Amino acid sequence: MTGLRYVYAVCRPFDTPLQSQLTGIGGAPPGLLHHHGLVAVVSGVSESDFSEEALKARLEDLDWLAATARAHQGVIDALTTVTTPLPLRLATVFRDCSGVRAMIEEREDDFRRALDRLQGRVEWGVKVYLEPEPEPERAEPAAAAKPASGRDYLRRRRERSHAHEEKWQRAEGFARSLHERLSQYAEDARLHAPQKSALSTASGQNVLNGAYLVPRAHSEEFVELVDRTKDEVPGLRVELTGPWAAYSFTGEGS
Repeated sequence: MTGLRYVYAVCRPFDTPLQSQLTGIGGAPPGLLHHHGLVAVVSGVSESDFSEEALKARLEDLDWLAATARAHQGVIDALTTVTTPLPLRLATVFRDCSGVRAMIEEREDDFRRALDRLQGRVEWGVKVYLEPEPEPERAEPAAAAKPASGRDYLRRRRERSHAHEEKWQRAEGFARSLHERLSQYAEDARLHAPQKSALSTASGQNVLNGAYLVPRAHSEEFVELVDRTKDEVPGLRVELTGPWAAYSFTGEGS
């Protein structure tokens, strides 16, 4: 293994081998560095990409950043099938294996506590969206489409605003109720900031962006619980993602 050491995650030793064709950052296969009864999952990366100065420039390159994030996530996903990983932040890099070992020793107690808490658990993501308003009929007669006066125009605007406000209040109420129900079922929960429409490929306005820590053995029941809520309120879309490694519950941040 040459170059700097990129660390994807820390976990406990496991017996099941990783996929033989698994690759990480830059196409390099991840390896296992054992130390103090813990395992760091690492691969070699180039200084031209991951030295401190190079990384500052690279993080401004959205295509490179997206490809790096996908490769990082691919390794975490593979780990999640064989063990309980503690994912580290994107671009966690050390000069050599000695630096990785020193990091493990410095944070050993925290790693063990987190791994104990997350053992056998996965993260599920639940989002609720207020669907966009349907497009008006193009065949609407001109007389009906055009307001008769300024007063009529203002009345129509107030009616549209009032209708949208009612829909938004219903959506927020449903989101709060759903989060409470899911939180009671999950062992832990996190509310993330709603995704901004401009930064998301999903349609509609994001009302709920929640993460839920669920025992793997109870995941089927959790999924069924979410599925039963999907048609409760017309005009709302409920999306479920996962199971993921417990990113929202590691204390690592994003």
